[in-house]
Amino acid sequence: MIGNKPVQAVTIDDVLSILTPIWTMKPETASRLRGRIEKVLDYARAQGWRAGDNPAARKGNLDHLLAPRSKVASVRHHAALPYAELAAVMARLLAADAVSAHCLAFTILTAARSGEARGARWDEIDMQARTWTIPPARMKAGRPHRVPLSDAALAVLLAVKPLQRTPDGLVFPGGRIGRPLSDVGLSKALTAAAGEGFTVHGCRSGFRDWCAEMTAYPREIAEAALAHTNSDRTEAAYQRSDLIERRTRMMQDWADYLARPVAGGVVPIRGQK
Repeated sequence: MIGNKPVQAVTIDDVLSILTPIWTMKPETASRLRGRIEKVLDYARAQGWRAGDNPAARKGNLDHLLAPRSKVASVRHHAALPYAELAAVMARLLAADAVSAHCLAFTILTAARSGEARGARWDEIDMQARTWTIPPARMKAGRPHRVPLSDAALAVLLAVKPLQRTPDGLVFPGGRIGRPLSDVGLSKALTAAAGEGFTVHGCRSGFRDWCAEMTAYPREIAEAALAHTNSDRTEAAYQRSDLIERRTRMMQDWADYLARPVAGGVVPIRGQK
């Protein structure tokens, strides 16, 4: 709508014509788009290419013309599989002969995000130190994250070691060299092991619930395992350690919990009839 317009000619009506159709249907996308338009026009003003107020500014401008985010966007949490059912899911994943199943098992065992696990490379793994160090470029917070590896996580790595391809170095290689597994692949593996209605990211919620309800580990240990940013700036300033030693014990406890025998030996797959 505005691609061919000089930046000086962009008006608030132009911005509204772009945002209004998606403001309630795709609030997250619309909010990000508004912010990017605002940045571009701010840059243009700084360069002397336009003057006056920014028509994409939210405060004191579009907030009078567009509904508040709180009115159009309800929080949607990732569908989480209860942690009590994850042992059966892990048993199915570890028994499956598929890279996607191995990758999902590793994701659950390390409480990692899907993209972090799918993009894992062998040069990030230190088998002797039993750690996986994810570089900043692949972390949501843009900071390196060191993950302690339990016995079960190491076993998964040994199982996929024969699949190693020197050109890309991916731990869980996809169908094409240089390309990791897709998030769809992990979602399908989860559906096969647990039934429909759950998300891979929701497995992190299962881990967090287990920490809170089944263990005595402090909140900061669990949050560090999930690589969550500490919102308390004062606390974060003093908490510089990544708490690796305590997290090592916690992740082994998590692996042991997931490896426990399933009562009766038979577990139904949820969501499937």
